[in-house]
Amino acid sequence: MEKTPTSSVFLMFCSLVILTRTVLVTSLSPDGQSLLSLLSSATPYSKSSSFVLSSWNPSSQTPCSWQGITCSPQNRVISLSLPDTFLNLSSIPSQLSALSSLQLLNLSSTNISGSIPPSFGSLPHLRLLDLSSNSLSGPIPPELGRLGSLQFLFLNSNQLSGRIPPQIANLSSLEVFCIQDNLLNGSIPSQLGSLVSLEQFRIGGNPYLTGEIPPQLGMLTNLTTFGAAATGLSGVIPPTFGNLVNLQTLALYDTEVFGSIPPELGLCSELRNLYLHMNKLTGSIPPQLGKLQELTSLLIWGNALTGPIPAELSNCSSLVVLDVSTNDLNGEIPGDLGKLVVLEQLHLSDNALTGLIPWQLSNCTSLTALQLDKNQLSGPIPWQVGNLKVLQSFFLWGNLVSGTIPASFGNCTELYALDLSRNKLTGSIPEEMFDLKKLSKLLLLGNSLSGGLPRSVAKCQSLVRLRLGENQLSGQIPKEIGQLQNLVFLDLYMNHFSGGLPSEIANVTVLELLDVHNNYITGEIPSQLGELVNLEQLDLSRNSFTGEIPWSFGNFSYLNKLILNNNLLSGSIPKSIQNLQKLTLLDLSFNSLSGAIPPEIGYVTSLTISLDLSSNGFTGEIPESVSGLTQLQSLDLSHNMLHGRISILGVLTSLTSLNVSYNNFSGPIPMTPFFKTLSSNSFLGNRNLCQSLDGYTCSSRLVRKNGLKSAKTIALVAVILISVTMALIATWIIVARNYKYMVEKSPGTATSSSGGDDFSYPWTFIPFQKLGFTIDNILDCLKNENIIGKGCSGVVYKAEMPNGELIAVKKLWKTTKDQEPVDSFAAEIQILGHIRHRNIVKLLGYCSNKSVKLLLYNYVSNGNLQQLLQNNRSLDWEIRYKIAVGSAQGLAYLHHDCAPTILHRDVKCNNILLDSKFEAYLADFGLAKLMNSTTYHHAMSRVAGSYGYIAPGECL
Repeated sequence: MEKTPTSSVFLMFCSLVILTRTVLVTSLSPDGQSLLSLLSSATPYSKSSSFVLSSWNPSSQTPCSWQGITCSPQNRVISLSLPDTFLNLSSIPSQLSALSSLQLLNLSSTNISGSIPPSFGSLPHLRLLDLSSNSLSGPIPPELGRLGSLQFLFLNSNQLSGRIPPQIANLSSLEVFCIQDNLLNGSIPSQLGSLVSLEQFRIGGNPYLTGEIPPQLGMLTNLTTFGAAATGLSGVIPPTFGNLVNLQTLALYDTEVFGSIPPELGLCSELRNLYLHMNKLTGSIPPQLGKLQELTSLLIWGNALTGPIPAELSNCSSLVVLDVSTNDLNGEIPGDLGKLVVLEQLHLSDNALTGLIPWQLSNCTSLTALQLDKNQLSGPIPWQVGNLKVLQSFFLWGNLVSGTIPASFGNCTELYALDLSRNKLTGSIPEEMFDLKKLSKLLLLGNSLSGGLPRSVAKCQSLVRLRLGENQLSGQIPKEIGQLQNLVFLDLYMNHFSGGLPSEIANVTVLELLDVHNNYITGEIPSQLGELVNLEQLDLSRNSFTGEIPWSFGNFSYLNKLILNNNLLSGSIPKSIQNLQKLTLLDLSFNSLSGAIPPEIGYVTSLTISLDLSSNGFTGEIPESVSGLTQLQSLDLSHNMLHGRISILGVLTSLTSLNVSYNNFSGPIPMTPFFKTLSSNSFLGNRNLCQSLDGYTCSSRLVRKNGLKSAKTIALVAVILISVTMALIATWIIVARNYKYMVEKSPGTATSSSGGDDFSYPWTFIPFQKLGFTIDNILDCLKNENIIGKGCSGVVYKAEMPNGELIAVKKLWKTTKDQEPVDSFAAEIQILGHIRHRNIVKLLGYCSNKSVKLLLYNYVSNGNLQQLLQNNRSLDWEIRYKIAVGSAQGLAYLHHDCAPTILHRDVKCNNILLDSKFEAYLADFGLAKLMNSTTYHHAMSRVAGSYGYIAPGECL
């Protein structure tokens, strides 16, 4: 067919459109093409959800109009800045190095992984490179040392490893160098001392960074910030740091640095923040620090400093925070410190300070926190303390302070925490104290206070913790205490209170702990107490309570400890006891309770610590339902009138302590392994109980008291022969196991996870409950493929036992001999062995030989909070709240319920474990400290906490 003119024109027009379209697509500049490599690497979700990336139009001629891009007048890309954009890249495209005019590259917080492209070293005009807060790994490319124009280098908060390249010293224009919070190792290159333009040098939070601090860094005279905290750096602080006349912040805490504080630091006239805490510093505090007129924060706590506090520190007129706590300082507190009129926090606790509390401290009218606890201070509390009108917390516990509590405390209207416990205070509690509208914590434990508890306590509506135990307070407990609607802890134990327990206490519905043991309280237990539905611990023991245990106690759905022993209670145990499904300890001993043990008690399967019904008048048989108490560790039924068989107790496989003496039990004693360990004292006064060979029938020849002497002789000889035989067999088994295990662990067969550890016998294996596995089962699981975590105190393995049970085994790092008395193994055993709380990981037992130490824990299945937050940024607030509350409850137990109190010292996301229901469990107590420990000073000098913050436990 012949083409018409019209059709020819149409075809030409279409061709022109297509050609034009092709030109448009291919006309994007080379810089734009390089940038598209970033777009093509991003996930579809990132592209669609990002407002920035959605503006990147490939059909543009240049990228100069794209979000995050800045161009030169010649349309060359000079800035690529996409901070906080969710790119989610598995690697940084190397094509970006083709942006030859680039001056600024900022990809911080963009969720990038992979390594840093060495080709970035070919960007000759680059002045700023920011790749911080990502998941980058691998080494820092030495090629970055070719960036001659670079002024700002931010690589912090990644997972970079390897050494710091000495080639960085070639960056003569570098002003800011931030590589903190990575996994870098090796030492600080001394060549970095040539970076004369450097103003900020931050390398903290690299735990594997070791070696000494190069003295050459003292040549960086323009330096304003040096941060090397939370590293493995050692050696002394270079005296050459005195040359850093522009230095404003020196952060060198939580390291292995030792020696004395250089007096030369007094020459750093611009210094504002001096953080040297949590090191191994010795010697005295240099008086030369008093020359630092600009100093606002001086933190040198947690070292082994000695000598007095220099009075010259009073010349630091700008000082806001002074913390020298947890050292070995002695002498008196200088009265000249009263000259520090802008001082807000003064922490002198946990030293060996003596003498009086200087009244001049009352001149520090800006003080909000004054902590003088755990010293040897004496004399009275100065009445001038009332001049501290903005004081919020005052801790004086654990001293030798005497005299009365000044009524002038009533003038400290901002006070919310006052702890004067463990002193020698006398007199009464001033009523003015209860005029403080913000006071939430009043702790006066362990003094010699007398008089009554004023009825005016009701005015202090903000009270959350009222702890007055171990004094000589008397009179009736005022009913007005029921008006304290925010009260959570009420401790009145070991006083001389008398009269009845006011039923008005039941109005305090948020109460979690009520402890009035060791008083002279009489009358019946108010049934209204059952309205305290949040109660977790109730101790009314060692009083003179009469009547029955209220049925309403069945409302205590959160109660974990009920202690009513040594009273005059009568009647039976209420059947409502079965509602206490969180109860772990029940002590009703030494009362006049009667009747049968209710079957309902066997349904309280949460009973794990102790059930003590001894010294009452219980009758009947042990109910069959007791077999449900499979986790119970201690049972005492002694001194009652119980009868029948005790065979049901043989199924309680977690028992570690049992006493059924002085009852009327009969029949054979169970032949379980646990019963074989019990002495006759556990069964005294039960004439019809008998030994058995099979656990079902009695064998009179073995146990009849009126048996023939010849039978006793035969039995004695048999026992001796059997003992000798068993000793020989046991010796042979130990030798054989040792040989077998050493062969298995010898080179060529041992796993690398042993790291040269000696796994030879003998082993000590001490469980804290009945365990269904052996030390060999545990050792078989210590393999590299079972490692689930590593920390500063050890490596953790997931171990599956032959019975299918999963446990977590922590093998602690070896310690040197000088560390041994306070190593993390001793700390954890001391602390966790007797802790039972629903938000604290449970220690099952421990094992050790001459060189290896193992801790056995419940395995918590859902990882830790750090992992959860990294992998699930959209975690809903309900779960976040649940985790926060669980963690706080665990900490509250450690800080307020334990005796002695415990500070975890390293509360962070990694140490909060989560189960499948997102219940939180505090873990890793290798850094914990017991507040009454004799090794407390030494333990405090060890690493505690993590870089970037002070563990919240330290702030209490």
